[in-house]
Amino acid sequence: MWLQVSLLCLSCFTLPSRSQAQDRASLHRSNDQGGRCHYTFTVASPEESSCSGSSINPEMDGVSSRLTLLEALVSRLIAGADGGTGTGVRASSGEDSLQEAYSQVTRERNQLQQDKERLNGQVQELQRRLAELSREAESLRQKPCQQTHTSGGTQRENRPASDRAYDFGNGAYQEMKAEVSEVPASRLIPEGNHSFTGCGELQSVGDPVLHRKADTITGKYGVWLQDPEPQGHYYTNKTVWRIDTVGKDVRQLFAYEDMHQLTQGFPMKVLVLPEPMESTGATMYRGSLYYQRKRSRTLIRFDVASENLASRRDLPHAGFHGQHPYSWGGYTDIDLAADEQSLWAIYSTSKAKGAIVISQLDPQSLVVKKSWETNIRKNTVANAFMVCGRLYTVASYTAPNTTINYMFDTATSVGQAVAVPFKNKYRYNSMIDYNHAQRKLYAWDNFHMVTYDVTLGRARTGSS
Repeated sequence: MWLQVSLLCLSCFTLPSRSQAQDRASLHRSNDQGGRCHYTFTVASPEESSCSGSSINPEMDGVSSRLTLLEALVSRLIAGADGGTGTGVRASSGEDSLQEAYSQVTRERNQLQQDKERLNGQVQELQRRLAELSREAESLRQKPCQQTHTSGGTQRENRPASDRAYDFGNGAYQEMKAEVSEVPASRLIPEGNHSFTGCGELQSVGDPVLHRKADTITGKYGVWLQDPEPQGHYYTNKTVWRIDTVGKDVRQLFAYEDMHQLTQGFPMKVLVLPEPMESTGATMYRGSLYYQRKRSRTLIRFDVASENLASRRDLPHAGFHGQHPYSWGGYTDIDLAADEQSLWAIYSTSKAKGAIVISQLDPQSLVVKKSWETNIRKNTVANAFMVCGRLYTVASYTAPNTTINYMFDTATSVGQAVAVPFKNKYRYNSMIDYNHAQRKLYAWDNFHMVTYDVTLGRARTGSS
C-alpha cells in the first residue's frame, strides 16, 4: 500500500510543461491577513496571457493543487485501511459463529444417527421375536392337543415329556375348552300344559331398535303397531299402522304396506276415523282399531277393511281426560291392549281411588267380561302393557335406564314387584304396546318409533 502511495506522490510532483499548465485549471490555497485559509480556482483565459498584479507562478499553482489532491487521497487511504481492519474483525466474528453452528449441527446429526441405529436394532429384535412366535404358533397348529374321554375323565395321549405345552401343572400354559349348545326358545317356556300357548313371565327386554322418526311436531306423541291377528287379505300382519296424536282433532290413520315402507315415509293409504281419538292408548287387534273417543269414556272399534265404525260402548266408571292418567300425562286415562289371551282395558275409577283396574273386553261388542283391581296407582307409573294375561308397568318415561317394576297376574289375582331393565333411549316414552305375534314391544319415544325384543320364561312359584 505505501509503495502505491509513494508512486502516486512521485507522479504528482512531476511538473507539467508550461503549455500543459496553461491549458489546465489549478487550485491555489493561501492564508489571508486574518489567518483564515482561502482556496482559489484558476482557469487560464484564452485572451489574456497573464493576470496583472499576480505574483504566483502558474507552475507552483499546479504543484499546490496536486499536493492538495494528494493529501485528500492519503486521508481516504488511511480511513480505508482502518475500515478494512474493522471489517476483518467482523468477518472473523461471523466466521467463528458459523463454525460454532456447524459444530452444533454436526453433533445433532451424530446424535440422530445413533438414535436411528438404536431404533433399527429394536426393530430387528421385534422382527426376530415375531418370527419366533409365528413359528411357535405354526408348530402348535400342526400338533394339536389330542384328548379321549373315558369314564374316569379325560385322558391325555401323545404328550412329549419335554414339551411344556403339555405340562398342565405349569401355569405358563393352559387350555380351556367350552362346549356350547343351542337351546330352542320353546324350552324356556312352560311345557306342562297340553294347551300350550307359548306364554310365560317376562324375563328380559332388549335394547330399542329405531324404525322411523316423525317429521313434525304432531309426531312427538303417537301410536304405531302391527296387527298380531289380521283378518282378511288386504291388510296383513306386515301392515304397519300409525297415528300422530298431537292435535285437537286426531282422525288420520296411516297404513304402510310393511316396515320398509314406513321407514321410507310413504303410506299406501290414509283412513279417516269416524270419531276423534284421545291420547295414545289405541291398539290393533283382529282387523280393527280400538281406541278411546275424545273427552269421553267411550270405546270405539273401527273396522279397517270396511272403514266403518263397528261398535262403541262406554267403559263403566272409567276416568277420562286427565282424571287418572299415567305419570307423563297426555290424557292417558284409558289404555287398550291385546295379548295372547284377549283384549284388555287398563284404566282407573273413582271407586279404585286411582289404582289400576284391568278389564277383559269382548273384542266384538266391547262388553266387560271380568275386572281386576291392583294395588298400584296409575299415576305413579309411566306406562303399562299386557303379556300372557299379566300386567306390567314401567317405572319412568324419561329415565334412560329404568325398570319394569310391577306385575299383576290375572290368572291368580296376585301382584308383585319385579325389576326388569328397560331403556328410554330418547327420554320421553309416551306409548308401549305388546305384539304377541312378533313377540316385541312397540313404543313411541319422543318422535321415535322403536321396538324391543322380549324374552319370556317359566312362571315362578306362586304364579300361573
